[in-house]
Parts: sequence; C-alpha cells; structure tokens
Amino acid sequence: MAGTVRHIYRHPIKSHGHEPMRSVRLEPGKTLPWDRRWAVRHEYAKTDGTGWADCMNFSRAAKAPSLMAIQAETDEDTGTVTLTHPDRPPLRFNPDRDLDAFLDWVKPLMPAGRAQSQGIVRVPDRGMTDSDYPSISIMNLASNKALSDRMGQQLDLRRWRGNIWLEGPEPWAEFNWVGKTLGIGDAVVEIIEPIERCNATMANPDTGRRDAETLRALNDGWGHQDMGVLGIVRSAGTVSIGDEARLI
Repeated sequence: MAGTVRHIYRHPIKSHGHEPMRSVRLEPGKTLPWDRRWAVRHEYAKTDGTGWADCMNFSRAAKAPSLMAIQAETDEDTGTVTLTHPDRPPLRFNPDRDLDAFLDWVKPLMPAGRAQSQGIVRVPDRGMTDSDYPSISIMNLASNKALSDRMGQQLDLRRWRGNIWLEGPEPWAEFNWVGKTLGIGDAVVEIIEPIERCNATMANPDTGRRDAETLRALNDGWGHQDMGVLGIVRSAGTVSIGDEARLI
C-alpha cells in the first residue's frame, strides 16, 4: 500500500483560495474538477484566455504573498465562489461575470509596484495548472513533517496547494513513484514528475505573511526544492478521505 488519503483540496481560482473536500470524482486526462477553473490575468499578461498559459501571466502568491490567506467556497449549482481573507470582507461572486467586484476586492491585497490584476480567464474543459498538461498533485504528509522538523516549525499543508494528501509513505517516497502508476480509491493516476516549489510556499496561509524559508530549508537539507508529485488521471474513479492508495 502507498498510503491512505487524509486530505483533498481544490483551488477554484488559481492562487486565490483553497477549499477542502471530502470526496471527488476524477476523469481521465482532466484536472481535479473545479481546481484552477479560473486564473487571474495581470496587466502584463500575454494570454487571451483561449488556451493554457504559463503561470507568469497570472497574479499569484509567489509575487503577492497576501493572496495565500484567501479561503474559497464554491457553489457548483450557481457557479459562484465565496472568498474570505482576514483583511477583507467576504465576497460572493461569479468569476465569469462579476469582474469589477472581484478587482475591487483583491486590489488591497496586491503589493504596490507589482503587476496588478486585470481580468479572469477560464479555459474550457481544463484547469489552469502550472503544468502544460492537465495534472493533479499528490502529496506526502511525511515529507511535510520532515521539512517541518528540520525547520523547527509546523508547516501548514495549505502552503503547498496540493490536491490529494497521503499518510503512510516514508518521507520523499513519492519521488520514487515517478514513471509508475498509482491507484487511489477507484481512480488510476500515472505519476509524471516532482513539483518544484516557489516563493508562494514561504507565506503563512492564515496571515498571508512570509514566515518560513521553505526553499532554503529544502535545498540545504535535501538538495532540491521539490514537494509532491504531479500525475495524469488515466482511469476514472472516485477518491474519498480514507481511501487507500497503491502502486499498480
């Protein structure tokens, strides 16, 4: 057995909020449903929203750490998202229609001198993952604990913006899964590559303030700045908290 599913998260608007889930239905060649469904294009973006684009085109927590403290709640029936932040009032809006309301809400969270948010894009039938292929992220609780222990501070799982968190594998065992296939619940996922991390992980998801030198600790301790792996769903299935994961 490769572990047990302990947490599932999605992030309906890229870099603008995390949302816990109890169960999710995965489909072949698709991102986790409603994960990175929207992305916030900044004023210097070179994308028109008609296809996948590099993360450099979007407002993100690597450049605006306060964004890390956003929490999200999605109403799939109405297509609305409710955003909350310790420094802002709640905002319930439709990302496809209510751009001005969102831009007014997020503006105080954007640092002066950085590219400002300008629009919201949605690519039909896929999430705007950092990878140019529709990926889901598989995370290892033991790897986060190993890094936390080295740093002498408990690192909140939400720093890593992962989708599925597993309990059971040894620290960094997930890197040995690259090129292999993992069964998770009823779904089958091919593991493609490790996830190289950025400055976003330095920000506390409760406060939106940088308080942890995660990248330095990873490099000093293990000679890399990776956490978790990316996979492609190969067979459909439902994944729920408590499901087993296994190499197949």
